[in-house]
Amino acid sequence: MEEKLLNKKQNGMLMLLLTLTLYLAAIAAVVVGGINGLNETGPQAPWGIALFVIGLVVMALGWILFCGLKVLRPQEALVLTLFGKYIGTLKENGFYWVNPFCSALNPAADTHLKQSGDVGSGSNGLLQISSGKEGASAAAVSVSKKISLKIMTLNNSRQKINDCLGNPIEIGIAVMWRVTDTAKAVFNVDNYKEYLSLQCDSALRNIVRMYPYDVAENVDTTGDGQADEGSLRGSSEVVAERIRKEIQSKVAKAGLEIIEARITYLAYAPEIAAVMLQRQQASAIIDARKMIVDGAVGMVEMALDRLSAKEVVQLDEERKAAMVSNLLVVLCGNRDAQPIVNSGSLY
Repeated sequence: MEEKLLNKKQNGMLMLLLTLTLYLAAIAAVVVGGINGLNETGPQAPWGIALFVIGLVVMALGWILFCGLKVLRPQEALVLTLFGKYIGTLKENGFYWVNPFCSALNPAADTHLKQSGDVGSGSNGLLQISSGKEGASAAAVSVSKKISLKIMTLNNSRQKINDCLGNPIEIGIAVMWRVTDTAKAVFNVDNYKEYLSLQCDSALRNIVRMYPYDVAENVDTTGDGQADEGSLRGSSEVVAERIRKEIQSKVAKAGLEIIEARITYLAYAPEIAAVMLQRQQASAIIDARKMIVDGAVGMVEMALDRLSAKEVVQLDEERKAAMVSNLLVVLCGNRDAQPIVNSGSLY
């Protein structure tokens, strides 16, 4: 299904004035016809009755012309069908008059996602279908049939997914999208909003399963057969771009464009969060200790070299070992050292 743009003239105001004029003429015809046709018995009576009947018919059916009036705001579109046949799409903002028997079609009009410009009433479910309320105004129904061409943000709910190492994690994404082809969005899928939401869930699972939460050894995340350092926590930009491309490949047939995808929430699942936190703390402690030891060894080496170079004191191997031990204890200890001053002889 290809989109057809209707290049109609914005003649809504003209048709509105003509219709109102027709109604005024019909009212005048009813009044004049009633006076001449019902109160007189002369030759003008048949004409009066005919004028009266025509006026009544116009007043009874003239409202149909009002159904053809359509108002479009910027970044809005209206898909029109005539007796089940797609006749085209209005995209330019303005006041139009179309065939009053045309109907606007938007199967996703009552679908509310957790996204900008389309707010649902609940907070637990990702997808909510609002029930139609009796007594809704015709203007509200007309607006609901319009398709927004603005950039919208879908805030997908958090999902629990296993990464490539089998660790359960919780992740959420925000997807910025818009409708580019109204005909595909309306006719190629049953409900393009629901279709987008389901494809976001599927693409998120497919991509997240390729990555570990943190950098791991012997893990290939790119598919080239070589281990790399890709991870969900450290390569969020790369992961988000792969998610965007995955979603775009699925929703192109629905006439949608995925502009950007961003990871909004990333954490271990509650059942393993405490254990993984201890693991991260242990890893951090080991790295910190390693850095402290490397620095302490360098400082001891520098101290011995400078003492020997300046011939401040001559130390045998036993005294050097004792000095190294004392310096390492002082530099690597968790608490401040308590100095002991030796007032006697070194030997």
